[in-house]
Amino acid sequence: MDYQTITYAVEDGVAVITFNRPETLNAMTQQMRAEITDAIIAAGENARVLVLTGAGGAFCSGQDLGDGANAAHVDLERTLRDEYMPMLRALRDLSIPTISAVNGAAAGAGANLALAADVVIAAESAYFLQAFSRIGLMPDAGGTYELPRRMGTAKAMGAALFGERISATQADQWGMIWEAVPDEGFEAHWQARAKHLASGPTLAYKEIKRAIQESSANDWTKQMEQEAKRQGKLGKTRDFQEGVVAFLQKRPAQYEGR
Repeated sequence: MDYQTITYAVEDGVAVITFNRPETLNAMTQQMRAEITDAIIAAGENARVLVLTGAGGAFCSGQDLGDGANAAHVDLERTLRDEYMPMLRALRDLSIPTISAVNGAAAGAGANLALAADVVIAAESAYFLQAFSRIGLMPDAGGTYELPRRMGTAKAMGAALFGERISATQADQWGMIWEAVPDEGFEAHWQARAKHLASGPTLAYKEIKRAIQESSANDWTKQMEQEAKRQGKLGKTRDFQEGVVAFLQKRPAQYEGR
């Protein structure tokens, strides 16, 4: 696909999707969602980690309300089912680790796209905003799923009802994201994080992701059984053998993903 609204690059196993509509604070259009979905799928085929970030001063300001002839009468159910769900499912189903590098405003669907990644790293000047109630809507793009799981029901309800900004520092303190880091050096920081994951045991990362994703639907016994099954499979890999030998030899492991 010839990308017009994003950029996509892969280097040293790290794929980076940059939302590239800075004049709209990277608001999402139908074309942009299709391009993001395509790039996510491509990353799963040719990278070891995926990073989502934004160009300019924002991560993503959510749905572009000017996208379409009559935005007030857009079929929101169709848009969510046919455009947002495939994009978010593609991200969730990736076997490689995913990082949202939130460099600025993450609002509406943009906030919830950020939260759909495995790890969220935000610049301290960034913020998250569930802006939906301001225009008579409820959180979507996975917001009602991600928010209570990340920050608890009480905080999720307040964020959705009041539609107030949540600073990156506050999000970090609430456990909503992995970390908030100073703006100075932010890009170098998330790049280092991504490179660390890209050099790691990708088979283990895949099983970690699936086990944690499935845990909320399992009781204790089923989750323990799943742990044993997945760990047993990992214990037969060359990556595990390499990890043990490298540990004993006090050297960095060289993981091959097999």
